[in-house]
Amino acid sequence: MRPVSKTSAQHTRSNRLPSHRRPISPRPSSALAVLLFLLAFAAAARAADVKVGMTDSPPRFVPEKVTIKVGQTVEWNNNAATLHTVTAKPEAAINKADVSLPAGAQPFDSGFMPPGQSFSYTFAVPGTYRYFCIPHESLGMVGEVVVRPK
Repeated sequence: MRPVSKTSAQHTRSNRLPSHRRPISPRPSSALAVLLFLLAFAAAARAADVKVGMTDSPPRFVPEKVTIKVGQTVEWNNNAATLHTVTAKPEAAINKADVSLPAGAQPFDSGFMPPGQSFSYTFAVPGTYRYFCIPHESLGMVGEVVVRPK
């Protein structure tokens, strides 16, 4: 066995390769760091300001009433065992008093949400929004979001 000299220990296989054939060493770049920061910032920006759950027995939104400011987002989570909706469409309501939108606000509807699914809505118009769950409206599953100006 040949002894390792100081000079041979300093040379590695990659150092003996021509520069155009040397493997690229992974080094974090500042561009990558900026990209990761922006992705984290965007995820935080999309995060809900208020979360509302859904229950089965009895079918309810929890809490039933929330107050937010214009530009904030509410996220509804179906943590129940049955399908639910978050519906603010006057034409879909059995009882017209279960739904209301401020002037200039757009109707919204989550569609049928299976257990574990969530739905988010960002409120751009101040006022009071009443919404309901299509399959459970007759059982009183109605909620309210009060949106205050900024």
